[in-house]
Amino acid sequence: MNTWKSGKPVFETDHLGTNIYTAWMGHRRFGYDLISNMKPNRMVELGTYFGTSHFVFCQAVKDEGLTTECYAVDTWAGDNHSGSYPESFFESVLSASQTYYPGISKLMRMTFDEAVSQFPDESIDLLHIDGFHTYEAVKHDFETWLPKLAVNGIVLMHDITVVKDDFGVYRFWGELRQLYPSVQFEHGFGLGILMPKGCSPETAYMVGKWDKIKPLYT
Repeated sequence: MNTWKSGKPVFETDHLGTNIYTAWMGHRRFGYDLISNMKPNRMVELGTYFGTSHFVFCQAVKDEGLTTECYAVDTWAGDNHSGSYPESFFESVLSASQTYYPGISKLMRMTFDEAVSQFPDESIDLLHIDGFHTYEAVKHDFETWLPKLAVNGIVLMHDITVVKDDFGVYRFWGELRQLYPSVQFEHGFGLGILMPKGCSPETAYMVGKWDKIKPLYT
């Protein structure tokens, strides 16, 4: 690979109106292009809410004709940071999943700890962590799921720039950056891109050209 493919996606779920107020809106084009360039076999998202990021990944898989399995793990019950969710949240995500991304979107309504045993070690190429945002919670999620990440896999971590109340992702992200190759966005509450098990040619290219790639999405 010696280029970075940047698309102009049309997100089919936009007309539903559920994406407008989610913090992941500012990262949608990057998430789409990451899938298009990386072509993972399996990606897993921990924390889905309205499905903004999950459907971005699914859209890229659909448009590119990939065979990527896209899993979204969430209880759709809420937590102390997001508040409790009405049942309509899950019903909306389920409806969109079945309507626009059948065979691609796979919803797992359970806790992260319940879901982890359903994936073999080193079977996940892209892991998106966006669950409960205390330091202890995000550290637990990362350490619990790290064995499931494939060699040369990527971890996305959202909310790395939020410094308020008991949010602690920024602290844990700061520790991870000292240990592994990484790049990041500061906008949209911050999105970290981490390579804790090595870099594929695609990832190495992205990191090496980050100064040129990053402005496409900011």
